[in-house]
Amino acid sequence: MPEPGDRVLPWALLLRVHAAVLPRLERALAAHQLPLAWYDVLLELNAAPGRRLRMSELGSRVVLSRERVSRVVDELQRAGLVRREPNPEDRRSLFAVLTDEGRERLRAAAPAYLAGIEEHFTRHLDDEEVAALARALGRVLAAEEPPRT
Repeated sequence: MPEPGDRVLPWALLLRVHAAVLPRLERALAAHQLPLAWYDVLLELNAAPGRRLRMSELGSRVVLSRERVSRVVDELQRAGLVRREPNPEDRRSLFAVLTDEGRERLRAAAPAYLAGIEEHFTRHLDDEEVAALARALGRVLAAEEPPRT
């Protein structure tokens, strides 16, 4: 049985890895004038049905606060990468919709993002470790995150 402090070690390491790798991914995307927060929002919209999500859904999927999501969508809208559309089924909510230009920018930056993940994260792990880490983190996420609608 692990000591109580040992059960905190994976969490501490996860936070330290996150802090170490994130700035490197930011630099990888800088050549595409695409901050990581923008990339995260564009990636989620690109994966969504119709390349659109209600703002509340987008807020639950990205790694940003609700307030920050709204600001990032404002920035993306000014850049022509996202547009907001009213939700015809619920007049109180808006959709964030990926534009064609947004999709092109995401596609152009994807190789740099994926190469950054490989260089600064997965190359340090073998295939078995990647699979085990994905399973473990997926289990925690499934237990703690509300189900996607």
